[in-house]
Amino acid sequence: MHYLVVKLHRSEYPRPIRFAKGTLLDIGPRYEGEPGWQDWYLCTCTGQEPGWVPAQLIERLSVCQGRALEHYSAHELDADPGQLVQMVRPLNGWIWCRRHGDGEFGWLPAQKLQRLT
Repeated sequence: MHYLVVKLHRSEYPRPIRFAKGTLLDIGPRYEGEPGWQDWYLCTCTGQEPGWVPAQLIERLSVCQGRALEHYSAHELDADPGQLVQMVRPLNGWIWCRRHGDGEFGWLPAQKLQRLT
C-alpha cells in the first residue's frame, strides 16, 4: 500500500533504540498522550538510549522485564508533505514504511499520511 505524506514530520530522537530478536529489555512506562498511540512502552537495553517499543514486540518476563520477539528499530523518518512512502507494517497508530526515492525505512505517524488508491 502506498501513502502520501500530508504533514511534516521530524524525529525527536537522534539515536533511536535498536535491538535484535532475543535482546533483554527493561520495560518502563506506557505511552500516554496522542489518541490511537496506545501500547508503546519506553524500554532500555544494554548500550542503547531509552526508546519507544510496541507492546506486540515484547515477550513479558516480569512487570519490568521483557525479551524482544523480533529485530526492531525505533528510527523515525523525517518526511515532507508530498513525499511518497510504501507501508510495510502498521502498529499502534504508526506505520513502518519505505520512502520512495531513497528507500530509507522508518516510522511515521499514520495521521500524517493519506492512503493512495
